[in-house]
Amino acid sequence: MSAAVAAEARERTSTRLLDPDRSPLARRSRRELLAEIEASGLTGRGGAAFPTARKLAAVARADKPVVVANGTEGEPASWKDKVLLAENPHLVIDGAIIAARIVGAREVVFAVGRANRTVRRRLEHALMERSDGARISVHAVPDRFVAGEESALVSSLSGGVAKPTMEKPYRRGVLVQNVETLANVGLIARRGSDWFRRRGTADEPGTVLVTILGAVARPGVVEVDLGTPIREVIQRAGGLTAVPRTLLVGGYFGTWVRAHDVLDLPLSNAALAPFGASLGARTVVVLPPDACGLAESARVARYLAEEGAGQCGPCVFGLPAVADALERLEVDRLRRLAPQITGRGACAHPNGATRFVASAVDVFADEIERHRAGRCTGPAHPPVLPLGASREWR
Repeated sequence: MSAAVAAEARERTSTRLLDPDRSPLARRSRRELLAEIEASGLTGRGGAAFPTARKLAAVARADKPVVVANGTEGEPASWKDKVLLAENPHLVIDGAIIAARIVGAREVVFAVGRANRTVRRRLEHALMERSDGARISVHAVPDRFVAGEESALVSSLSGGVAKPTMEKPYRRGVLVQNVETLANVGLIARRGSDWFRRRGTADEPGTVLVTILGAVARPGVVEVDLGTPIREVIQRAGGLTAVPRTLLVGGYFGTWVRAHDVLDLPLSNAALAPFGASLGARTVVVLPPDACGLAESARVARYLAEEGAGQCGPCVFGLPAVADALERLEVDRLRRLAPQITGRGACAHPNGATRFVASAVDVFADEIERHRAGRCTGPAHPPVLPLGASREWR
């Protein structure tokens, strides 16, 4: 990430969620705090949108609960967690301490990707400034796409391999929450559920941090109300620099959608559902009209195949076969492979990868025909979608 883009992302991050004010936390009982979180309607901001209060309540029943603040952000196209941790680590720490109080945990662990040394340094400095008496540690974890999945993260922090499973850590007393979720927990504890619900929609309340990349004037992170028209969200990043044909919504487990179908829709899971899409990691990539979406998708498909956990057939054999088929434009083979992979993996990684590829085959059907005829929309366009370890925030 260039210094210029990093500075722009800082500037475009709203000040409400990243409020530097660290007023004293409300002194409420565990039960009152949990009730306030439940009344707020807060859902996880890491991608799955699981009800936060339900997870807190489940962990609170455990004998020795632990809180894990997930700041790994293994999604290469997402910057939001890095921005949040770098710009206001105290707010996330506040939320983590509140979550620990609710579930009765005596330990909080922050997990950050190894490549994000600046973020870790700022987080560690913030912890040294505090006197909460809480037992909080910061751990560097592998920079792998799958390493941030909650079961993989718990395995890594326990000294094992960062491989995801279908296990839900909250069912055995480990609360894994995305750092943006915890920031909202801190804000709700401070200002109340009614304040939180003033933003967003009735069914999807609050605000979210969104990473916007591609054909926009100022790529970066913005904070918007859920329900804001997608066109307006993009305008917050300086607006379009070209008229796009397609957008990628939700990151690399997300979905390609036609721009004219969604630009004027609200940014919400409910609005995107009819198009087979969801907010996911809340990354919106505006594909430049002179870039080849098929080539971009093939690069990501190969990346996802290489980033698999390597613990089941769908990951070891299925995803490389999908990447091969996409590169060779073997659409019929892709359609045969999908039902052999989806729902059969040891974790959700094969499902997300095949969903991404299926949306590419649908949206870029015309590009497939161009390639078969020896043509390409963007043969000389530089890559748009980033790959590799989550970029360091500077």
